[in-house]
Amino acid sequence: MLRLLLASALLLAAGTAAAQSAPARRPAAVATAPVTGRVVDQASQQPIPGATVLFPDLRQSTATDADGRFSFARLPRGRFLVQVRSIGYANVVRTVDTGSGQPLAFALIPAPTEIGQIVVTGVSASTEMRRSPVPTAIIDQARLNQTAATNVVDAIAHTPGLNQISTGAAISKPVIRGLSSNRVITLNNGARQEGQQWGDEHGIEVDEYSIDRAEVIKGPGSLLYGSDGLAGVVNFVAPDPVEEGKVLGSVTANYQTVNRQQGYSLLNAGNLGGFTWLARGSGKVAGNYRNRYDGRVYNSGFRELNGSGYLGLNKSWGYAHLTVNSFNQAVGLVEGERDSLTGRFLRAYDAGGQVAERPVTDDELRGYGLDVPRQQINHLRLGTDNNFVLGASRLTLNVGWQQNLRREFGNPLDPDEKSLFFQLRTIDYALRYFLPEMRGWNTTVGVSGMRQENQNRGVEFLIPAYRLFDGGLFAVSKKTFGRLDLSGGLRYDRRRIEADALWLNADEQPVPAGSPGGEAKFLAFGNTYDNWSGSVGGSFSFTEELVLKANLARGFRAPNIAELASNGKHEGTIRYEIGETGLKAETSRQLDAGLSYTSDHVGLSIDAFDNRLQHYIFPVRLADSVSAEGDPVFRYGQGRAHLYGGEISLDLHPHPLDWLHFENSFSMVRARRAQAPAGQQWLPFIPADRLQSELRVTKEKFGARLAHLYARVAVEHNLAQRRVFSAFETETPTPAYTLVNLGAGGDVRSGKGHTRFSLFVALNNVFDVGYQHHLSRLKYAAYNYRTGRPGVFNPGRNLSVKLVVPVRFN
Repeated sequence: MLRLLLASALLLAAGTAAAQSAPARRPAAVATAPVTGRVVDQASQQPIPGATVLFPDLRQSTATDADGRFSFARLPRGRFLVQVRSIGYANVVRTVDTGSGQPLAFALIPAPTEIGQIVVTGVSASTEMRRSPVPTAIIDQARLNQTAATNVVDAIAHTPGLNQISTGAAISKPVIRGLSSNRVITLNNGARQEGQQWGDEHGIEVDEYSIDRAEVIKGPGSLLYGSDGLAGVVNFVAPDPVEEGKVLGSVTANYQTVNRQQGYSLLNAGNLGGFTWLARGSGKVAGNYRNRYDGRVYNSGFRELNGSGYLGLNKSWGYAHLTVNSFNQAVGLVEGERDSLTGRFLRAYDAGGQVAERPVTDDELRGYGLDVPRQQINHLRLGTDNNFVLGASRLTLNVGWQQNLRREFGNPLDPDEKSLFFQLRTIDYALRYFLPEMRGWNTTVGVSGMRQENQNRGVEFLIPAYRLFDGGLFAVSKKTFGRLDLSGGLRYDRRRIEADALWLNADEQPVPAGSPGGEAKFLAFGNTYDNWSGSVGGSFSFTEELVLKANLARGFRAPNIAELASNGKHEGTIRYEIGETGLKAETSRQLDAGLSYTSDHVGLSIDAFDNRLQHYIFPVRLADSVSAEGDPVFRYGQGRAHLYGGEISLDLHPHPLDWLHFENSFSMVRARRAQAPAGQQWLPFIPADRLQSELRVTKEKFGARLAHLYARVAVEHNLAQRRVFSAFETETPTPAYTLVNLGAGGDVRSGKGHTRFSLFVALNNVFDVGYQHHLSRLKYAAYNYRTGRPGVFNPGRNLSVKLVVPVRFN
């Protein structure tokens, strides 16, 4: 606890000291006059009240008054990107000079879709999405509220090009165009999230209620973040800053029938004189989910208790925030063993010092209790988020301290025994300097990296204790030539990973190396990986409606600790894994090309990619090999891989029927191994092709009391996946299935126009289809002799009701 407090004090002191010194060095950065403006409807020239005006790089926003006017009192001088948005209008994105002294004027065009989104993740500074050459998707708050999900990745997994590897209802990892695990970098509000990323059955330690939107970069994201961004980046973004002088809050409650999940969240945020804060507390509890073939799935429940927020200053010199995120989860792990006569799940118990099994009771299936095996995860992050405006340039500094404690309990004779216990501590840093604009070029240089240490504190050992040192230098630049936007950059990284030796005696207890009767579980090693990444691309606007994009990128990824040195069974994977210390770093060359067309009647986007990887790492089952406990044995190997495919999205909204939307998307990935024999030519665990269609009707107002009403019918068809790594029984085909989902909701307002509450109702899997997602780990659970079906099926029909009540303090 003392070290935790010291770390917090040092981080806060660093941000405060820099904040105090920045204005002293460059007093010209202080704006001497407020920035004012007005937002109107372009056709009628009538004011638009309640429109949001946001400077994302400055973390400052405000809302227009009844006459459409707005003002900022503490904006630094300079050229910054501003976004203006209002429901029912196309977003406006523009670079403005805050020091000109001239009022800003924005005219919005009514539109059923948001054309001018902002993306923060994949570029050095906030950039309009249509100007970025890298394929990008944004899942906003409206879509998140309308989606029934059990975890943060599940909430975004239906985005074209994005999928999930799941282990029950609580555990999901993002998959971008067929690549996952350490190939996808996860950010929590722009800060790198470092848990036990190497495990497919290790979820993302981010509170679902804490995010306002998610940004997905589909393509190598190594330039800003280094190794591990080979597939892309997922950034979970917190709510926009509160308008100065405002204090607000909200209460959220959610119930889902499939697992009797209850979720609650409280928010308070404010901005008084530039002193800003946000505090959120959330909790979840869920029981065993059900489906039509397995009934209630034993030990599939989970619990969460999370907290997050920030405290800081927003001034004319920029901002400095101290951030806190605490994620705490307990989750059951489904093994799937069942009684051969009744088909009921089996529960292991202590029978006089011996492990025995019995069928579970109805009461045990209905309860909220967790059995072994189970996980307990505690993730804490303290960090500083700083942005200093230095005249025509800008400097950002992010430093964070993270601790991830992951315990696994798997002994029925002692349910509280920590079979596995990983203690991972990480210090991450990112320093970026935004150079003054020179002849239209906007250039950023910087350094980023981390220091990481992992210790084993359990009685079993799956990976060795290790230390990781990582750092990289980068430079990125962009310029607009009329209708053409060009961007690119280079990065050099070096990563060192050192693992400790571990010897065990006959009782599986650690002993000094070379002890009589001892056996080496892990051998010590030290590997160094260094490489470069690069990207160049462009976006060409033929017209305001039609945009063409192309991007060529090179990325790299160093092997993770599990691929290098694992030696044991991990309960969530239902397999025994062996690492290979001689693995080389993966490198990729990816070409992306696409077009987008948006008009009053139709929105069309086509994105294609071709990704060729050298030294691709994947697990292969060893033929006819099983562990002492009867689990299949997998060993990590390498080879050349070729992934290609893309996404097509079509949104029909015929004018003047702007209340009607018919959205369609198709996603596909092909993933081949080079020069591989039969049964091994396809890479394992690649998502199936997916076709999604949604018919949605909306109405902005219905009388004086109802607003933002919607109703939706969605059909998701996952095609059969027969392109599998069938050799050695590594992977099995998955049949096609179709799911139908419904939803409806809206806002209830007071007589003064304030929202009293928002209600969101969703019914997923309306026809209670029994299915197994191709990337579900439970698909490989034990065989059910009663039904003649292998594995455990995904959740069945689910009714979700979410209530959001805003609270106004002033």
